Amino acid sequence: MPVFQLNGVPLLSRSVLDRAEETRADAQALLEGWRDAKLLRVNARGQVRFENGALVLDKAIDLSPEPSPEAVFLGIDGVHLWAVRDRELTGSLTDLRGMSNTVDDLTAGVLSTAVALLNWHDKAGFNSADGTATTSSKGGWSRVTESGYEEFPRIDPAVICLIHDGADRVLLARQHSWPETLFSLLAGFVEAGESLERCVEREVKEEVGVDVRDIHYLGSQPWPFPRSLMLGFAAVGDPAQPLVFSDGEIAEAHWFTRDEVRAALAAGDWSAQGSGARLLLPGSISIARTIMESWAALD
Repeated sequence: MPVFQLNGVPLLSRSVLDRAEETRADAQALLEGWRDAKLLRVNARGQVRFENGALVLDKAIDLSPEPSPEAVFLGIDGVHLWAVRDRELTGSLTDLRGMSNTVDDLTAGVLSTAVALLNWHDKAGFNSADGTATTSSKGGWSRVTESGYEEFPRIDPAVICLIHDGADRVLLARQHSWPETLFSLLAGFVEAGESLERCVEREVKEEVGVDVRDIHYLGSQPWPFPRSLMLGFAAVGDPAQPLVFSDGEIAEAHWFTRDEVRAALAAGDWSAQGSGARLLLPGSISIARTIMESWAALD
């Protein structure tokens, strides 16, 4: 069976937002842009106001007369775009998971960036080296101490892997907290001193006890829950090898046929289906679905 590739760009990787990196350190440009800037308010759960298929953006000038140290500069779309944490936000609220197929490429970039960046700021108020307080700098793209030490936003790399048998079966797993028939790909965070490929081997072995080979990279997607980067892979495993759930994260796992996966994909997003479905799969917001769609499309 030939090595397969993704047949499309994952939804959250389609951003067309102009991130305007050169503007971040230009205090005068940020000040001038603030006058007409738009502001996205994000609550503590990563939810925003989303009405009539579009983000609700306020006037930044209504927050403060000049760029607020609590706000983060996202980029430019005609005008400057900023985001701020608003724990009292009310209205018709949803997050990226709830938007699913309604997310356009600009919204994907705006929300992925805003949520991940604000999540970092929430936990970066003190220097990790000596505990001294930090303040936001460069439009929210760094934090500095009084002595001038600078820290930058952190992301957490995680692998996600489709394990197949080299023919027409794929191994899918369910976490304890998921609905009884919702299954997805295996995933886990990269450890210190570990390559991506070794992480795939370790995570799969720890979670389901299967040895994998022929590991190859497929693509990536930002995943701001809270601030991760998902790195997609595929690998080959042996269905005859016993499944062992040694790390306690997986409730159950099974090998499913390509036809079963195709039927589940055709049924749509798991959250929109009834509880009687034998197999439910992740929604379009996740790179897991793009990977499964690409594998299922093979002859």
